[in-house]
Amino acid sequence: MLMESQFWISLLQIIWIDILLSGDNAVVIALACRSLPPRQKRWGIVLGAGAAIVLRALFATFVVYLLNVPFLKIVGGLLLLWIAVKLIIPEGEAGQGHTEGGSNLWSAIRTIVIADAVMSLDNVIAIAAAAHGSVVLLVLGLLISIPLIIFGSTLILRALERLPILISAGAALLGYIAGELLVSDPSLHHWVETEAAYLHRVAPWVGAILVVMVGHAIARRMSAQRRRNAGKEAGGTAPTAASSSSGS
Repeated sequence: MLMESQFWISLLQIIWIDILLSGDNAVVIALACRSLPPRQKRWGIVLGAGAAIVLRALFATFVVYLLNVPFLKIVGGLLLLWIAVKLIIPEGEAGQGHTEGGSNLWSAIRTIVIADAVMSLDNVIAIAAAAHGSVVLLVLGLLISIPLIIFGSTLILRALERLPILISAGAALLGYIAGELLVSDPSLHHWVETEAAYLHRVAPWVGAILVVMVGHAIARRMSAQRRRNAGKEAGGTAPTAASSSSGS
């Protein structure tokens, strides 16, 4: 098999496809790991990238069946919208000492696995097609792509640290993908194609805008609630301090 030219052509096709599709995974990994300590960031990137590859390999094996299950893409799209909104929220919580979101290694990996599981349903179609049914080609191509995803995640992570606005852009990208998933579900395919073809263009942008608006609205609300709680705590401790000083 290794001596056949078709094997190497197919392998190069898989690697190229995976390079094009690994950007989404790199965004998820970078967003989920951005709040981790430096040492845990490295582990988060490595483990997150490994999880992304394993999930793609598993889903690619059953992709023909999975993508024809009605409502699966709808559930996946809604889940991805929630993940995208959640990734924005830590931006409004920075410096508050909370452990929500991806502030510890395992919560970051959990976020990566959920988001990658959703996105892999859509991404592995091209990879599985290029493999022409060969499990060896599929797995080999995905394994080779691991350093590509890790490298991309590292670059995006550095960019997020320097330009926080890219966090919103990355979450919007996930919202865009979620919109595409929702309207491509088999249960909606006939209706969309015959009655609402415009949804293929509109739904992704609606998903991107919705994620940014909802994510920042929740972040502002949580920030305001923390300030009110801090004010109440400060107001409650002030009389105690005053009474103790007068008693002395």
